[in-house]
Amino acid sequence: MAITKKQKTAIAAIILVGALATGAALFTNIGGSSGGHDDEHAHEKEHAHEKEHAHDEKEHAHDEKHDDKAQHGKEEKGHKDHGERKEVAETPGKIALTAEQVAKAGIVVTAAGPAQVSSGVEFPGEIRFNEDRTAHVVPRLAGVVESVPANIGQQVKKGQVLAVLASTTLSDQRSELLAAQRRLELARTTHDREKKLWEGKISAEQDYLVARNALQEAQIAVQNAQQKLTAVGASTSSSALNRYELRAPFDGMIVEKHISLGEAVADNTNVFTLSDLSAVWAEFVVSAQDLERVRLGAKVEVRSTAFDGKAEGTVSYVGSLLGEQTRTAKARVTLTNPQMAWRPGLFVTVRVIGAAVDVPVAVPADAIQEVEGKTVVFLSAPDGFTMRAVKVGRTNGKIVEIVEGLDAGARIAAANSFVLKAELGKSSAEHSH
Repeated sequence: MAITKKQKTAIAAIILVGALATGAALFTNIGGSSGGHDDEHAHEKEHAHEKEHAHDEKEHAHDEKHDDKAQHGKEEKGHKDHGERKEVAETPGKIALTAEQVAKAGIVVTAAGPAQVSSGVEFPGEIRFNEDRTAHVVPRLAGVVESVPANIGQQVKKGQVLAVLASTTLSDQRSELLAAQRRLELARTTHDREKKLWEGKISAEQDYLVARNALQEAQIAVQNAQQKLTAVGASTSSSALNRYELRAPFDGMIVEKHISLGEAVADNTNVFTLSDLSAVWAEFVVSAQDLERVRLGAKVEVRSTAFDGKAEGTVSYVGSLLGEQTRTAKARVTLTNPQMAWRPGLFVTVRVIGAAVDVPVAVPADAIQEVEGKTVVFLSAPDGFTMRAVKVGRTNGKIVEIVEGLDAGARIAAANSFVLKAELGKSSAEHSH
């Protein structure tokens, strides 16, 4: 049976469809088998990853636990260190000393309590010459220096020769005195003769009156010549008419000398400055607001800034006028100076003492110390001393009023408290290192 062309085409189409179906089935089986294997491998990989992740989480938890423990330990240590620092800060200025060490250092413990303190005000001052007992010696006659027996710094007595000059002016004045004395002798002789003649009625009264007038004039001339010599400090008689001896006007010390041998000096030249240093002035200036507290006769304590010395006196002068520029008044205290300790030019502190005032809490002045710019005292403790900052008030140099920081009855270090200040400084240095 012959197959038509149409049938051939249908058979080819059927074969092609079958081949395609067979190929699709085969591809599906192969792909499914490979996907299952991959799924199994992926499952195993995921399981391993989960296991590894769990291990990492375990290790991470362990590390976190370890870190938390370490951190907690650090925090505890930090809290402990902070507590120690806080404990140290709570007791600053602590000085540990045994009773034996305190006794060996000579530290005296006393109680703070009420006392009477004299109020006062302090002024800076300076020791100056007592101008009432200071002289600028001038020759009062021009001349040439022949000798200078006095030296600067020498203590001289009143009337002692300081220098010798040759003066022509003095020679003329002494010659005038000698001539007046000779005329006086002649006038006296004439007067006596005329008086006898007049009394004997031999001569006229007029002759006697002329002789008496001449005598009186001669006496005046002598007195005038003597007064001229006295005015210049020269003696009325000397081995040489021109010899002029310059003498000390009072007991004192030569503090300045401006004369030398052979020098020609004028009559107004300041050749010596002589001062009696047995009494000196302590001068200070007072502002307008303090004038009410500085009055004549007020008691004063003068302390030296160069050495440990003090003296007591009274205000002897307060200026009645204020300076136009400074608006202050000068005041001074006259001090006796038997040992010559108060030398002119020395700076001092002048404390004008007022009325005594009762204060509730006061301590000896030796108990007060300065530490790092603070005023402190040292409180007595069972095992040593503790520094305590205080605020001070009035003082008389021996007792100091405590305004704040200390109660009455508190036991503090008084004598030799500077030892505690030194110990505190050493402790601070060791702590800083």
